Amino acid sequence: MPATLVTGAAGFIGSHVSRRLLARGETVIGLDNVNDYYSVQLKRDRLAELAKEERFSFVEVDFADHAALERALEGRDFDRIIHLGAQAGVRYSIENPRAYVQSNLVGHLNMLEVARHRQASNFVYASSSSVYGGNDTLPFRVEDRVDHPLSLYAATKKADELISETYAHLYRLPQTGLRFFTVYGPWGRPDMAMWLFAKAIFAVEPIQVFGEGNMRRDFTYVDDIVTGVVACSDNPAPDDGAEKAGGSRAPHRLYNIGNHRSEELTHMIDLIEEACGRKAERRLMPMQPGDVRDTFADISAIQRDLGFAPTTTIAEGIPKFVDWYRTYHGL
Repeated sequence: MPATLVTGAAGFIGSHVSRRLLARGETVIGLDNVNDYYSVQLKRDRLAELAKEERFSFVEVDFADHAALERALEGRDFDRIIHLGAQAGVRYSIENPRAYVQSNLVGHLNMLEVARHRQASNFVYASSSSVYGGNDTLPFRVEDRVDHPLSLYAATKKADELISETYAHLYRLPQTGLRFFTVYGPWGRPDMAMWLFAKAIFAVEPIQVFGEGNMRRDFTYVDDIVTGVVACSDNPAPDDGAEKAGGSRAPHRLYNIGNHRSEELTHMIDLIEEACGRKAERRLMPMQPGDVRDTFADISAIQRDLGFAPTTTIAEGIPKFVDWYRTYHGL
């Protein structure tokens, strides 16, 4: 079986997806530029875990540089692409907008060009629940209009969906875009709330609780996310002229991939405190620019088409994250 190319392989979700594919006996080519948006050491540690498998090879390149990308992939054989690499983070997009245009727009186009010229059998890519912006109808459905993003990050992800639709229409390239909802778990990102809260609690420092604590998120455990990503990679969107999830008649689907439960931020903090074995000093803060108050995924489309069913509640998932956090930091 030809290899699968996974971009963002040094990242949180990308490293987990790579590990799952390797566990199934597949060959994985990981690609990442290992930038310093957050700890490079954490990224190197994830890659070191993957490198224990001889069927894993790694290409360090910035996919926003198309000439370097083409050189780096020359002579490498792969059939499917799982494009998870991106400049992540809602808040950082306010400080450094150009990084998002380069990585998320130019980079997405470059990866689609690779897929087109290689005649890839499937292209699965990461979108984001942030495309729903200020939608106040819950749960968020893939049929909802998403024309009012609240952050540049969200706008780039919506633009990626539109660019992908064009490539699916013009070149009949099978694609699936996944709108991820607040992914957490072992090997997670240090800029995410769960990591920040755990870090502060262990350091006996106060935590900043934005939105005065009145926020809800559809927290999704990383193993459930990976199951959905792999199912999409195994099942390319059919080119049958029928309307797909998200409305396309080209071979292009859009799915929400979440836990289908909207949890209060304060409940999440309670569970982290319990897992850490100590209480946090909570400092209530106003909403941050670009943030949304609530997220809640309607996952009926991916349930119907691929049988996706998340199994991990935050009561089960948060202790697993905290256990990993303790071990990783030697606490």
